[in-house]
Amino acid sequence: MQFKPYHLAFLAATAFFAMAGGAILAPVLPQMVGPLGRMPHEVAQLMTVYTISTAIFSLVIGHFVDRVNRKTILVPCLVLNGLMGYFSFFATDLETLLVLRFVQGIGIAGMMSLIMLVIGDVYEGLDRIQSMGRISMAIAIGSVTAPLIGGGLATVGWNYPFLFYVLSLPFALLVWVLLPETKDPGHHENAKGLGEALRALKDMRIAYTVFLSFAIFFLLFSIVVYIPFMLKEVFGFAAKEAGLVLSIQGFAIILVASDIKKLAARLSLPVLIGSGFILMGVSIFLISMNTQLPVLFLLLLFFGAGFGLAQASIDSQIIQISPARARGGVLSIHNTMKYVGQSAAPVLLGVVLLYFGLQTVFLLAGIFGLIVAVTTFAVRGWFD
Repeated sequence: MQFKPYHLAFLAATAFFAMAGGAILAPVLPQMVGPLGRMPHEVAQLMTVYTISTAIFSLVIGHFVDRVNRKTILVPCLVLNGLMGYFSFFATDLETLLVLRFVQGIGIAGMMSLIMLVIGDVYEGLDRIQSMGRISMAIAIGSVTAPLIGGGLATVGWNYPFLFYVLSLPFALLVWVLLPETKDPGHHENAKGLGEALRALKDMRIAYTVFLSFAIFFLLFSIVVYIPFMLKEVFGFAAKEAGLVLSIQGFAIILVASDIKKLAARLSLPVLIGSGFILMGVSIFLISMNTQLPVLFLLLLFFGAGFGLAQASIDSQIIQISPARARGGVLSIHNTMKYVGQSAAPVLLGVVLLYFGLQTVFLLAGIFGLIVAVTTFAVRGWFD
């Protein structure tokens, strides 16, 4: 079966569900503190445990993903995501929720790795970059709508946002029936597993791009996790209002990602990535000094533009430079680092929050973003 535009839409929808794994719950975390009877930093573990699980199982899946059919992994992962969301709705204590979120992370791990791998199977050159731009747009739409959905459902009850994940169950059936298999049967014998992918990291281009994957999601979750606490502390916003504010960055991501093919035709991927990190770093740095809501809106728009510019470029770059026989394994490592970044942000910045306050959280995250930007421009010659 030929790969058609609506098949790319299936991949984009999968990316949306994967993005919702964190974005649905982020604005609701402060509202969960009372019902679960825990401290804010304990509730934030609902984000951390799921991202740690995703990081671990991205590596596990990466060991054999190059040797099996794509849908053999993707469909069960979608089902797992939906079932864990359903069970989480009925949980009444933090410990149970943490276990369910850990299992849900397994499903997210397979979803994200397979999206990029299928794009690598089907597209080349600027078409591949454009396709990754479409995936970034789906992630951006998720970043816009998922906080709104989560905040809106939380007005009914703190546990209602978990029901959104159940939608991936009927979607799994559509994927099974309608999405074509893109795996080339002739490549099975050449796949070497995770060991080959780890050896590929000796290429400094691949190793640095994998680091960039960590860095960009560390910065994203410094915003996703801690902006709601800032909004509650400074402006007295509840979960619904926090969701609206978080959604602002997504509009800029959509705008930038929709034109990524045109930008990539004029500028190299490292230049696009470095420029994106400048926008993100400056935005987060200035958030640390801001107490005005309109200025916060503007800074989140700049952050979203930087994220949209860098994210699609990073993912396109890793697909481009990965060796074909180990591409699935390399992409799994790449995606693992996304979730390591998501996990590290609440943990490391949570310690900063505990001892130094929210202002220092955003200050340090912004400085980190700017350091990554300078480094990316410094090593851009590696990719010529």
